[in-house]
Amino acid sequence: MDLDSFRTLLTPAGRGALDEAVKILADGADPVAAASAMRRSHPADLTAAALTQASLRRRAEAKFGPDAAVMYFTPHGLEQATRPEVAAHRATRIRAAGIRADGIRADGIRAGGGPEGGPAVLDVCSGIGGDLLALARAGCPVHAVDLDPLTVEIARANAAALGLSALVDVRTGDAALADPRGYGLLFADPARRGARGRTFDPMAYSPTWPVVLDLVARAPAACLKVAPGIPYEFIPEGAEAEWVSYRGEVKEAAIWTGLGPGGRRATLLPSGATLTASGAEAETGPVSRYLYEPDGAAVRAHLVAEVAALVSGRLLDPRIAYITGDRLVRTEWAPCYEVTDVMPFSLKRLRAALRERRVGVVTIKKRGSAVDVERLRKDLRLSGDNSCVIVLTRIEERPFALLCRPATSTDG
Repeated sequence: MDLDSFRTLLTPAGRGALDEAVKILADGADPVAAASAMRRSHPADLTAAALTQASLRRRAEAKFGPDAAVMYFTPHGLEQATRPEVAAHRATRIRAAGIRADGIRADGIRAGGGPEGGPAVLDVCSGIGGDLLALARAGCPVHAVDLDPLTVEIARANAAALGLSALVDVRTGDAALADPRGYGLLFADPARRGARGRTFDPMAYSPTWPVVLDLVARAPAACLKVAPGIPYEFIPEGAEAEWVSYRGEVKEAAIWTGLGPGGRRATLLPSGATLTASGAEAETGPVSRYLYEPDGAAVRAHLVAEVAALVSGRLLDPRIAYITGDRLVRTEWAPCYEVTDVMPFSLKRLRAALRERRVGVVTIKKRGSAVDVERLRKDLRLSGDNSCVIVLTRIEERPFALLCRPATSTDG
């Protein structure tokens, strides 16, 4: 979809075509039948744009919920957009930080804050607007820039569709040329995908990491959205690095500057629970009755010792993020399993143990193991009515398999 096609969707005729496309797809029509039906009353280019947008809205429901029904997307923009729960969490942190900046910009956006007291934010690389929408909803006036004119137009349309235009100004521009002075906070979401796909090297971001850090150096405060696997050496000295997990899956990381002491933080959504470094040190010891699997955000933030302290546990191996303990302690930071068998890893021995227990369904987890999980699943030749959790790990350089079951409140 190009810019002209998208603008056509915003006209009365385009909105009518989009509404029709949404209804046709909701009724279960296949793409060919849907296109044929719509071409009876709409031009081919409008039909294609409407059906594409209707399809994207259906896909977006899983991420954006009810808002998806009125929003606009591109395939890449939808994939890269921040999940609303994560964006709202960041916006809440920004609003709660009490950031202030003086002055009123020539374009009318208050640098001092929105009508509800949120700080003015410069959002560079704003995409389709996932983060700027959350910021505006938190009462922050947002000036956003993005290199792609189509993406800019879509972000504007999304702000309008959700009634946030009064707090949002989106323009085409180069993030590297933006000036964060005069704003309360810089928000940056550098592109992490190139011609060869997703990149994990900050030096290959767009704009590159040195350019991003230059923007940060000129901003009173900043929040940088980065990939969860960002190498620690790229985190600026004195910054806080926060890893966010949503329903047990690490979604992204953010680097915060200018908002207080730095360090490492893990946050769980939707609960909002947060964990920071306490200086805890975890002991190691043999496998006990219970096994805890720390959430990925805590693992990424190097806060496994803090999780071990929460459950009065110890590590199986100092380099592996599995915790063992003698008693059941419920915590949202780590699912707990009761260990029923511990054995050095051997396909033959593992297969025999599962056959003896009539296990036909397994959940396989691994940390520190080189075993190919899908191949192992086939090689086990499972048959039976029972289920089991298999944990593959390494203890003192030796591979082990632990047979477990989810811990229940009646255990112990």
